[in-house]
Amino acid sequence: MHSPTPPASLLQALRRVMRPLVRLMLRKGVTYTYFSDMMKGVFVEVATGEFRLDDKPPTDSRISLITGVHRKDVRRLREAAPDLALALPEALTLGAHLVSMWMNRAPFCDSPGRPAPLPRLASVGGERSFDTLVASASKDIRARVVLDEWLRLGVVRMDDQDRVHLQTRAFVPQKGFDEKAAYFGHNIHDHACAAVHNLTVDGPPFFERSVHYDGLSPAGVDEIRAVVATEGMEALMRFNELASALEARDTTAPSARQRVTIGLFFYTEPAREAAVTASER
Repeated sequence: MHSPTPPASLLQALRRVMRPLVRLMLRKGVTYTYFSDMMKGVFVEVATGEFRLDDKPPTDSRISLITGVHRKDVRRLREAAPDLALALPEALTLGAHLVSMWMNRAPFCDSPGRPAPLPRLASVGGERSFDTLVASASKDIRARVVLDEWLRLGVVRMDDQDRVHLQTRAFVPQKGFDEKAAYFGHNIHDHACAAVHNLTVDGPPFFERSVHYDGLSPAGVDEIRAVVATEGMEALMRFNELASALEARDTTAPSARQRVTIGLFFYTEPAREAAVTASER
């Protein structure tokens, strides 16, 4: 039995999508051999979980058929413990929650979207302090531990009055490769899920739009970059404020188990010559 030939347009799109990922892998020492072995596990994991017949787990033979992975490898990979680390690490989840509280909930903000500088100690700032902010979200971790980590990551800064200032209007570490890699996996995964849904599932599509031009000057690109940084962040902050309010409203509802990711992105590079583009087709 032969599998149908994949659409040429899909193969071309996949090749383009993989280029920046391969660039990252080569820069970080991930070889083709290592990646191909890892992908065997991903193919088997997805086929096992999402390609069932009559809600029954597929056999090793069926997984081998639809994935092209040898049956001996399928058996070995299915018996191994699956890598299910799809969620953000707990420390980043807590950090994002703290930033959301800081930005949207009194007394930690001057108004929604305007986080206040917080005295470090509750003995100085009382309910409006960094100590209290952390304690209101978790009783298991000390505020000093969070502060030291956030200072390392560039999320906050201290002033000469021992007050803590939020450096970024969303929890995006400025330093720390592991932390940035976790967000890379989270954001690219969810963007890809939305795009794959729109290609493969009938029904209402997820919102996924972009604006693209290829005849701009460097000065024009810089102007657009500045507008995106300002107005894009303002839009995200409005979404964040709405989501925070709805989460607080729905917190006791049994159905409050849905998660969302909302993203905006900006990218620029020199436009390729038409001849180069044509040769890639």
